[in-house]
Amino acid sequence: MRDSIIPLRQSLDQILRKLLAAGRQGDPVVKTVHPDQRVSAVNLLHYLALRREDLRELQDDLHDAGLSSLASSESHVLRQVQSVLQRLGAKIPAEDISICDDETASRLLGQRTRALFGNKLNPHIPHLMVTFDTALAGDYDAVKDLLLAGMSVARINCAHDGPKQWKRMVAHVRKAARVTARPCKVYLDLAGPKIRTVVLGKGRKKGRMKIGEDELFWLSEPKAKVNEQEKVIGCTLPGVVNSLQAGDRVLFDDGLFESVVVKSGVGRAQLRMLRVSARKPFLKPEKGINFPDSRLDIQCLTDFDRAVLPFAKEHADIVGFSFVQKADDVAELQRLLHRDGGAIPLVLKIETFEAVQNLPDLLLQGMKEPVFGVMIARGDLAVEIGFERLSEVQEEILWICEAAHVPVIWATQVLETLNKSGVATRSELTDAARAGHAECVMLNKGKHLLLVLATLRNILLRSGGHHLKKRYIFRPLAIAEHYFNKTGVKKEGGKKKNTP
Repeated sequence: MRDSIIPLRQSLDQILRKLLAAGRQGDPVVKTVHPDQRVSAVNLLHYLALRREDLRELQDDLHDAGLSSLASSESHVLRQVQSVLQRLGAKIPAEDISICDDETASRLLGQRTRALFGNKLNPHIPHLMVTFDTALAGDYDAVKDLLLAGMSVARINCAHDGPKQWKRMVAHVRKAARVTARPCKVYLDLAGPKIRTVVLGKGRKKGRMKIGEDELFWLSEPKAKVNEQEKVIGCTLPGVVNSLQAGDRVLFDDGLFESVVVKSGVGRAQLRMLRVSARKPFLKPEKGINFPDSRLDIQCLTDFDRAVLPFAKEHADIVGFSFVQKADDVAELQRLLHRDGGAIPLVLKIETFEAVQNLPDLLLQGMKEPVFGVMIARGDLAVEIGFERLSEVQEEILWICEAAHVPVIWATQVLETLNKSGVATRSELTDAARAGHAECVMLNKGKHLLLVLATLRNILLRSGGHHLKKRYIFRPLAIAEHYFNKTGVKKEGGKKKNTP
């Protein structure tokens, strides 16, 4: 046994040195964050250093030795490595033991979750956020019903409606919260850059352009003069087309149409349609455009967003930052929110490949405030990174945010079919259970929100008894109890629990 322990200790000693080096090298950055965030910033650096290594063989060896494999150590990396080393007989001076243990990390995340979203109605499930439809601006009773059904965060999307409707929605939420004695935060999503389609050439009068696979067409500036016999789609955001290069992919309508740039020029680019997955081969106006391979030189914070900020500071509890890409984007919005005194918490929406790549920098910039959050905006993110990579990347975002002790919102298409039709698909029920790994779950607008809230609460209550974040825990299983009851083996001590 001793012979097998020596290589384990040597491997863990190497990891420990790398973690400590990452902490020392990152000290100048750590000193720039809010004092309440410094423990979390250091742990984030430790986790990133840990995840530079291929630990799979070491994890197998640790598991075989009956030790922690470090698989659920995101929130307290250094302390976990030190604990395993101590189990292997290493002597670590008391003053060198990390103060960030599992209990401290859980307390920090809990405090920040409460500061961001308020107190939970049920401590065993995440907060539930509901996206408001225009109709709710004129329907107080419907808003009250949502609170009674479990909504604890009301989301208003500034890409739709206007200040008049938003103000009514906020008033309904505040009144319903008082009447029901159920707390509810108001979350205001900034619209961000509007990157949508305009039909400019052939098909403009019909409001749609027919396009088949392998066909060539043009993408141009939104107000370009074009030949009406050419197939031309305009992009509503000026300047984007000039950033395109040959070989870049361009996707339309939530990825239903995939094309590639054949050649680019000033003000327009020629594209070839590679795939049409829509039922009908028509590109229509106001459909989203994604540029997953292109580095777009655009302002994430638009003039419209800036104009909305005074309303947000007066009426909202949380502001969502759409299309955030770099730490500088976050710094600019933080500066504007602090102007004229006071600030409200930010939520950084991760919805592009660049934002995923820059996630550590975004988190460290967010840490300059005492409280902030992250939203995994899975709709645009899936289009940007590819649907086949979404399950992997959304997990990576959860892990890194857990290392930073940052509350996460799991968003987009949660029980979407149930919300639209009243009947859920099997796959979305499984997906909804995964949402329990986040601190808040966002629902889009739909006709069956009350049913969705009830279903989601039921799913999360059941699945939540089996895990804490990504660490699986063992509550009693009814299947096991049934087996032993049937075979006549009595349970020794404790009370029977009939859990599914």
